[in-house]
Amino acid sequence: MLPRRFEVRRVRRETADTVTVELSPSDGRPLAFAAGQFTMVGCPTFGEVPISISGDPARAERLVHTVRGVGDATWALARCRPGDPVLVRGPYGRGWQVAAGGIGLAPLRPALVEMLADRDRYRRVTLVYGSRSPADLLYRSELEGWRSRPDLDVAVTVDGADASWSGHVGLVTTMLPQTLDPARTLALLCGPEVMMRLVADALISRGLAPSAVRVSMERNMKCGVGLCGHCQLRELFVCLDGPVLGYDRVASILTTRGL
Repeated sequence: MLPRRFEVRRVRRETADTVTVELSPSDGRPLAFAAGQFTMVGCPTFGEVPISISGDPARAERLVHTVRGVGDATWALARCRPGDPVLVRGPYGRGWQVAAGGIGLAPLRPALVEMLADRDRYRRVTLVYGSRSPADLLYRSELEGWRSRPDLDVAVTVDGADASWSGHVGLVTTMLPQTLDPARTLALLCGPEVMMRLVADALISRGLAPSAVRVSMERNMKCGVGLCGHCQLRELFVCLDGPVLGYDRVASILTTRGL
């Protein structure tokens, strides 16, 4: 429950309202984490918010968060500069457990890094990334690097674009692989709940078991340890049982509007 002090090392602007912030522990002790976990992070006097970790789990000495400024706490983080102090609690929650549409790519980035490093286990990896517009795309330089890899299929689509955009325009569901082996496929989804539900249903209709589809849920997490109840989702506490959950556990919940 006690926060640790970190310092901002690097800040990279991704879009007009989103930045990627790299932190290092002031005491020099790495913060080990699993892909898909989150921390409670914030600038002093501005409060804290839950943010998914978007860094490489193999580099625990660097804590990386991609933050979109939508409130006081996140705007304070988005305005950080190198040398600024940041307070961190965690990590919390259950991750993607893959190794020994929007900003949703950030929580998936650590899992993608792990899978690309373990090609004996994950021989075919496909990234389908959807965004509102070309201006909202994250990790542009990494996307280009990922596109050039022969062992990774990358499909990018946007909801809308002007004539300068030469890529695909349309829903994420239109970019899903046409052929897949249901018995050997694991799907990781992160983004708006309606998108995750539609993509999950499309994959299940192609033979995937609901338990082979994992979704990252977002709720208003305050304590991170299941005490405050802010993130309760029917019988689940997202900060403890999630944020990553099998679709078989949440399919009925996601069909209830406003829950």
